[in-house]
Amino acid sequence: EVNGRFTVDGKDVLEFLGNPANYPVSIRFGRHRLSSNEKLMLASMFHSLFAIGSQLSPEVGSSGIEMLETDTFKLHCFQTLTGIKFMVLADPRQTGIDALLRKIYEIYSDFALKNPFYSLEMPIRCELFDQNLKLALEVAEKAGPFGPGS
Repeated sequence: EVNGRFTVDGKDVLEFLGNPANYPVSIRFGRHRLSSNEKLMLASMFHSLFAIGSQLSPEVGSSGIEMLETDTFKLHCFQTLTGIKFMVLADPRQTGIDALLRKIYEIYSDFALKNPFYSLEMPIRCELFDQNLKLALEVAEKAGPFGPGS
């Protein structure tokens, strides 16, 4: 990760790029990541909207809001049968988010719930969960932001 001209560990980016030993280099551009506080605030606001939406919906047995769309992002939500919500904040043009959410639930089931040291409603501290989640996100990212016909 780079902030300005320096990497997270304080190295100059131009020096890094000038060293042939560092190649090949993989560069990804994007918006800054949300802080933990911003993530909690967003999740809290969405949870309230989700609950209100499920109560006010004219559809009987509505599960609530599945997607919140703006000009700059889409917030997708997948609620499991046990009530756990998984949310993904994505580019509005990104496709395949529903499949990604199901994959995240599968990873959660396999690596968090089956972990004897994991407690429900606590942060997930499991290296295998982190590795598989990162792999699933990389696969979704490589699929690209544009779907068929875009």
